[in-house]
Amino acid sequence: MTFTTLTFLVFLTIVFALYWSIPSRRGQNLALIVAGYVFYGWWDWRFCSLLLATSLVDFWAGRALERTEDAWRRQMLLTTALTANLSLLGFFKYFNFFADSFRTTMGTLGWRVDPVTLRIVLPVGISFYTFQSMSYSIDIYRRRFRGTAHLIDYLAFVSFFPQLVSGPIERAAHLLPQFQGPREFDYARATDGCRQMLWGFVKKLLLADTIAPVVNVAFADPRAFGGLDLGVASVLFAFQIYCDFSGYSDIAVGLGKLFGFDLMRNFAYPYFATSPGEFWRRWHISLSTWFRDYVFVPLGGSRTTALPHARNIMVTFLLSGLWHGAAWTFVAWGALHGTALLPESLAGRGRPKRRASDVPGGDAALPSPGTLGRMLGTFAFVCVGWVFFRAASIRDAWLVVRRIGGTVLAPWASGPLTILDVGPLGLALPVVLLLFVTIEWVQRRHVHPLVFPGMPRPLRWATYQLLVWLTLYVGTIGTSSPFIYFQF
Repeated sequence: MTFTTLTFLVFLTIVFALYWSIPSRRGQNLALIVAGYVFYGWWDWRFCSLLLATSLVDFWAGRALERTEDAWRRQMLLTTALTANLSLLGFFKYFNFFADSFRTTMGTLGWRVDPVTLRIVLPVGISFYTFQSMSYSIDIYRRRFRGTAHLIDYLAFVSFFPQLVSGPIERAAHLLPQFQGPREFDYARATDGCRQMLWGFVKKLLLADTIAPVVNVAFADPRAFGGLDLGVASVLFAFQIYCDFSGYSDIAVGLGKLFGFDLMRNFAYPYFATSPGEFWRRWHISLSTWFRDYVFVPLGGSRTTALPHARNIMVTFLLSGLWHGAAWTFVAWGALHGTALLPESLAGRGRPKRRASDVPGGDAALPSPGTLGRMLGTFAFVCVGWVFFRAASIRDAWLVVRRIGGTVLAPWASGPLTILDVGPLGLALPVVLLLFVTIEWVQRRHVHPLVFPGMPRPLRWATYQLLVWLTLYVGTIGTSSPFIYFQF
């Protein structure tokens, strides 16, 4: 089930009432485990066996690592756990990709290979909960965290339904202790969670799902469109994927607050970043910090000479691209971002960097011309990267980039803009997106924009009501599409 269905609202009502009616912490955790497996099994009950297997492997590894001080045995335990996790992830996520690539490569060499008839179904969210579970074993191995002896607490940590299938990818040191301690209902936290959930639904249903038809038509057959249409579609996809994925994260974090949990922030207004490096400190924070801590730093990080530093960056981003999907377009997307980050990272070693918690664009009401130029330049680069992320093939991606480049160099030769006619909002869509960007800019000091500390209560409630009804109305014009990151 997904957050945007009536089924989920019924499910949430039942789980919320049951959870807060249970007096004991252990009973609450059991209720969350059942809820997590029902939520995950709604897609396919067979997926639950993978979730359970991943959880048990790392729980066993954590317990065994706690009991031994022998260095060789600890290495073997961690290697076994990582091999089991990565084997499951690799088989279900990459089998089809490598089988097809092998057949294509052999075909170019003149060797005919019979196609593999086995097609593997990708379990929803497998990359997310596998990475979350693996980090538990790794942190215990590094002696940065003491594991739990209680299986119930650990199963609840891995299967927590708000962030199970699309993150944030939590660390055990942050989330697991919250399952081990008592929880009481906090009205202020719950109401803020509802506001954050509302903003997530606005981004998903009011924006991402109304943009989707335009993007889908353009990228289904890019040869049918000119550079202007493809350029607009590429910019719209940048907004679609942001509103879709950060909308999911807002709903997940808000749901966590309803149940007394503090989930990590996953997005911090990334399109106001002034460089590719800052973009990655604000975009999908839970994944970018995961790759930093478990790939980039172990490879040597930035505390090395220039050439190994550059290698570490490229390896990290290539793996990040491959994490997103079993296609060469994702590898190219990762390579593009890694290459763009190299000059900034190599030149800025040892210098302080803007953090996700910093106010993007500075504290002024309006950005300076230089800051605005860097924002627009970074956004333009990110949009080019999204072309490779969204395109069906490398060939299609290059076609889109070439036609957009041709339009930039010779705008008079471009045809009329027709792509917006496909969407339910038509020419009103740019106005809606401009309003959205303005709201996020004005409210960028807050974790989410629906924080109005100085606004009178009637006006606040009128704002919430307006957003609810707009979302319901516009959301019923088209069909709600699945969250984009469910495929990863």
